[in-house]
Amino acid sequence: MSAHTLHPEAPPPWYRTRSSLVFCSPMIVNGMALPFFSVYLKSLGFSDYEIGVIQGVPLIVRVLVMPVAAMIADRLPDRAWVLIASALLSLATALGLFGAAGFLPVLLLYTLQGAVYSPYVPVAESLFLTGVRRWGYDYGSMRLWGSVAFIFSTLAGGYAIQAWGGGVVLYGMVFGFFLMVMMGLAAPRTGRSERPKSDVRPAPRTLRRIDLQLAMIGVSVVQSSHAILYTFASIHWIQLGFTGSSIAFLWATGVLAEILTFVFSKRLYVRFSAWTLMGIGASAALVRWVLFPLPEDYVSFLFLQSMHALTFGFCHIGIQRLIVETVGGEQEASAQGTYYFYNGSFLAVVTFVSGYLNVAFGVHAYTIMAFVVLAGVAIAAFGRARRPAAAGIPATGG
Repeated sequence: MSAHTLHPEAPPPWYRTRSSLVFCSPMIVNGMALPFFSVYLKSLGFSDYEIGVIQGVPLIVRVLVMPVAAMIADRLPDRAWVLIASALLSLATALGLFGAAGFLPVLLLYTLQGAVYSPYVPVAESLFLTGVRRWGYDYGSMRLWGSVAFIFSTLAGGYAIQAWGGGVVLYGMVFGFFLMVMMGLAAPRTGRSERPKSDVRPAPRTLRRIDLQLAMIGVSVVQSSHAILYTFASIHWIQLGFTGSSIAFLWATGVLAEILTFVFSKRLYVRFSAWTLMGIGASAALVRWVLFPLPEDYVSFLFLQSMHALTFGFCHIGIQRLIVETVGGEQEASAQGTYYFYNGSFLAVVTFVSGYLNVAFGVHAYTIMAFVVLAGVAIAAFGRARRPAAAGIPATGG
């Protein structure tokens, strides 16, 4: 981290720990909801079609609300107010689901929850970037605890469902939302993010720069290639005869590999530029999806899952570094909201299409994801070619 980015004032007490805990709390919700909310809906007697609608509509609403809420966060005296409001409203909708009966009430409440929950994660992530920019903190060492929380929540949820059934999922989500309220109250107060007056650079540092926008879109397209994995990998592994515990370990392997990327992110930042990190991640994704249909043995899939460190991890820390290098401090939350908007939008589209591809091509649909990766690479490469003159842009490795 270059000296010109360091802030003259000391950080709030326990900044790294508090920021990490703020981010961990929604990961506890995600670790319960992403794998198991459909199980909860099934326990209520909904059909597969109804479950698909209930899960899909909030995703669309979330990506529409997220960037607007993030921009509002940048204009408030402190972003923590958005965290508190989002957590309280999310908790209220979760409690409301206990009394909801029938398809329409559940759909409306869960859609509302998707809207009010949407700003929490990007605003929490923006606290990491504030720490990186102002005080030179290591992004990866803070972000990795969210992945740890996700693993813990998923494993705990699996055991709880086995013991008490699908109805326990909502209790786990309520617990996670309650933690979000507590962590929102405990979040470090950074005030309204503003660029230091001494930070005068010839090249514009703005969210509107075309190279940053295309990079965020390109990386989001690459990340959307994971949609078929998230949706159909477990079914494919069951068909190969893998046990439930073996499948759970395959998923855990991917997240553990992602954690290793965050652990070593500071060293990676020294060695590679943001664009190089994203290029390595995209190249690994290309290899991963070409190879995925071929093996039938467990060890090979362990290797393919460990590639998540590259296909997700490198792309994510690469785009986060580019945001820090490009966007002024006053737009940190807006930048995160924009990136999450692109990410969620393309993931939703590819998730929808992957269902048809899986029916038409079976396991070979993963190979088609390689073409999705190539499309993302082309968009990002065009963005890199549109970078402004190098004057004033920090030098990087790679």
